[in-house]
Amino acid sequence: MEKVLILLLVALAVAYAVPDPRGIIINLDEGELCLNSAQCTSKCCHREDGLSLARCAPKASENSECSAFTLYGIYYKCPCERGLTCNVDKTIVGSITNTNFGVCLDLGRATE
Repeated sequence: MEKVLILLLVALAVAYAVPDPRGIIINLDEGELCLNSAQCTSKCCHREDGLSLARCAPKASENSECSAFTLYGIYYKCPCERGLTCNVDKTIVGSITNTNFGVCLDLGRATE
């Protein structure tokens, strides 16, 4: 039991000794495999279709296709960049199948 505890402490010491700000599980860069948007620095874990692997991707820019926020954490279209709003008609079926797509708009500029 003592050997297991010592081995665990050594492993933790090595893990904390590495000063790299990029993580293995969180703070993932664009293009790296992800399981949830919370892992990505861009906060968008994107997949092309239901059978593809999800990868971190940049958020959608103005006039690009987007998805509204989803509880799944994986998007077929990334949500909008800060300051933009995804103009989408939400439906119950779209919420379940993650297919509520819209367009990123700057509502502040659109009302002027």
